[in-house]
Amino acid sequence: MGEEAEKARQAVAETIRVEGARILATLIRTVGDVQVAEDAVQEASVAALGAWTVTGVPPQPRAWLTVTARRKAIDILRRDRLRPGKEQDGFRMIELARPDLPTDEVVQDDVLRLIFTCCHPALSPPTRVALALRTLCGLSPAQIGSVLLTTEVATIKRLTRARQKIAAAHIPYRVPADDELAERLPAVCGVVHTLYTAGHAPLDGSLAYDVDVCAEAVRLAELLHELLPEQPMPAGVLALLLLTEARRPTRLDETGEVVTLDRQDRARWDAASIERGVELLNCSLRRTGGQADAYQLQAAIAAEHARAEVYDETDWAEVVRLYDLLVSVAPSPAAGLGRVVATAEASGPAAGLALLEEVPPSPRWHAVRAELLAREGRHAEAASELTASLDGLASEPERRHREQRRDRFLQLAAGEASPSGQDGR
Repeated sequence: MGEEAEKARQAVAETIRVEGARILATLIRTVGDVQVAEDAVQEASVAALGAWTVTGVPPQPRAWLTVTARRKAIDILRRDRLRPGKEQDGFRMIELARPDLPTDEVVQDDVLRLIFTCCHPALSPPTRVALALRTLCGLSPAQIGSVLLTTEVATIKRLTRARQKIAAAHIPYRVPADDELAERLPAVCGVVHTLYTAGHAPLDGSLAYDVDVCAEAVRLAELLHELLPEQPMPAGVLALLLLTEARRPTRLDETGEVVTLDRQDRARWDAASIERGVELLNCSLRRTGGQADAYQLQAAIAAEHARAEVYDETDWAEVVRLYDLLVSVAPSPAAGLGRVVATAEASGPAAGLALLEEVPPSPRWHAVRAELLAREGRHAEAASELTASLDGLASEPERRHREQRRDRFLQLAAGEASPSGQDGR
């Protein structure tokens, strides 16, 4: 029974991780209440743990959870006798009791509606991000607090207030009208990009990236572009994700170890995704008259890497120029570190180290500094920086990569200290 219980637990966790946002989005459309929908999905997950342990995992786990979550939502609405609008509740319960399941097209639309609801201008920017990370990415309040540099308690309060505000203000669960899009579109694009970024920092630290989360972000970007084909920002986001995703198969070797950009087999990059990404980027730039936003600039950087048939043919001067623009348009530690690496490639490690002083320290900051110091032959210092880089969140493949580099630098430093096998003692 212990083995069956563990199998059921893994199946529930996997279904919620892959399908949770879609199940929740569909339920919110029917119920009209984020909190009720979340509670129903949670209760359905608990029910699945008990049932699947006995009966085994059903052939269609998502359908099972969707139907069960509908029933749980009906139970919640019936239990809550103080809710106003009983006629509306009755209508919702009729909808919830329908035996048919929504089509994939309806589910896709539901997820898009959920994104726009999370990004309503009535909510503050941090609240939009918190709500999106909770409902779309499935992050816990503690994890969201870490992302937003606040506490778990504060995050729980923020999410509770957000749900209450959506209900009290009757914020519609829909894609907004054309005259409302301009105000909300940047936040929506930010959520899609954040979701993709979350896929490259998965909750399971044993993985370098979460393929399903990345694929879901690309799917949502496609959906957003289809909805708004004339808008340059969604096209730029989709271009960035496609150009980045094109390199994913080569980021790890067959044993699961990190492969850095200079050693990746470019023949295995997805040529079709690169071609489409470049086409979308160019189309997007034409619509903005060449005035690029942060997504277009990041996509342009990715396109420069894609154009080079080998690493040594990369136009680093152009990459530096694009990073300079990106830092001026949307400054961030990640953009700053990217500019440091590009500058070191274009002008040497000393130039990169000098520019690094302008970027706030972080685990990745230490890892970048280590590589630049090593290129200057300062291997003992480089090893020390890699040790510092391990003091923070990192996937297991990335940690192993840094540890292996540190050990290599320590060996080189030992050889430098005693070139003839003697160290002066």
